[in-house]
Amino acid sequence: MGRGAVEPPEYEVLWGEAVGSGQLAAAEAGYASAGPAERLLWERLSVFEGAFDRRAVEEVCGYGALVAADVGAVLERLAPLALLPVDDLFDGEDGGPRHWMPHAMRAVGARRLTARGDRWIVVLHHRRWCVKVARRAAEWWQRGRQLDARDLALRELPDLAAAMDPTTAQAEPGDETGASLEIAVSLWFLWVACGRITEGRTRLRHALALHQGPPPARALWLAAFLELESGRPEDADPLLVQAWASAVRDGDERCLGLLAHLRGAIALYQGRARAAAGEFREALEQIGDVPDFGPTREACWAALALCYSRTDPEAAQEALDQLELDGAGRRTWAGRDLFADAWADHARAELLAWDGERTRAAEHARRALREHLRLGSAVGASCAAELLAQMRLLDGRPDLAAHILGAVDLLRTSVFDTSYRPARYCTVARARSDDALRALLDDPELREAYEEGARKGLFALSRER
Repeated sequence: MGRGAVEPPEYEVLWGEAVGSGQLAAAEAGYASAGPAERLLWERLSVFEGAFDRRAVEEVCGYGALVAADVGAVLERLAPLALLPVDDLFDGEDGGPRHWMPHAMRAVGARRLTARGDRWIVVLHHRRWCVKVARRAAEWWQRGRQLDARDLALRELPDLAAAMDPTTAQAEPGDETGASLEIAVSLWFLWVACGRITEGRTRLRHALALHQGPPPARALWLAAFLELESGRPEDADPLLVQAWASAVRDGDERCLGLLAHLRGAIALYQGRARAAAGEFREALEQIGDVPDFGPTREACWAALALCYSRTDPEAAQEALDQLELDGAGRRTWAGRDLFADAWADHARAELLAWDGERTRAAEHARRALREHLRLGSAVGASCAAELLAQMRLLDGRPDLAAHILGAVDLLRTSVFDTSYRPARYCTVARARSDDALRALLDDPELREAYEEGARKGLFALSRER
């Protein structure tokens, strides 16, 4: 019996998606019909994981036979053959047309690029471009363009994630960890303030494990911060010691200020408010008037207000007043620190509750909740929501409190693993609510309110008054 021809597979799984053989055949035909310059650009564009614009193409692909001055014209000719237009500019962004390469076209280009032996060179160009993107996002965050910084980082995250993996280059992985670590550290705000804690921790730990030589102080600072935000303050302590030694070795005085802020955050997490206040004051002395990286002065003042909000309302109000003074000077050249504002609203809610002004306290707690949700911080949103639930209980509305707590519990279980422990500062408000509701939850109506809150979610409840 003779052997028949082997049938080609109906589809291939490329980058996690099924691509049909007909699509691949059409892509091959398109590649064959392209000119030499278009083919070369097609191949180089295959390193992009997400969408790209002309400037990105010029930086990554515009070298050698494709000099940057010619890339734009070649891109225009190639677009109808191999690219799809993408409308993913965020509000207020200046930029030209953006494109995305479908998986079938990308597979054809990637195979040719590998066969040509040029893939590793293009990957290195791509990684250098990703470093610039991460730096730009970090600069925007420091200058008050925080939503733009978050949107830029999230939009480019498929490419940034690939660049944070040192093993994607042909060189030894240790040779590329410098760029990978710089990207991960530049995106500190995305991990810490915008809710991508688990992803940031995983990517940073991977790059640090492959790094040769002493790790940079700021990478160790971020690693410790992410352990804290993951609910593991005990795992942050040894990283803090290493980061301090690295900062002293490198003469990085700004990093010493970052470490003081982090020590304060750990102390506040553990319920040691007085120790936390001392660390935040030290951070304010060390980070300078205009920090170029990491938590701002407003964030330090907001944290200081949180330290005093339940024990010394006058000191807490002084910290909030100073936040506004520092922020006013900063806002002559930059926008507001939305992350600091959210925690400042939380502190104001605590102070107003102290004074018995529950309606105003609830409004500030809701404002903090909305701002944390807008940024993406599950830690901040949960803490603010539990304070709002406490206000609802004090107002005699256990049904509204049960609504909120149901949504909080759903958020926590969907974002964190079972080992996560909220900060002691946050658990105080939750404990009070739980004590008040424990006897009441036997009421079928309150149990239904709790379950309905979980179905609605915090985004919907944050808009209710």
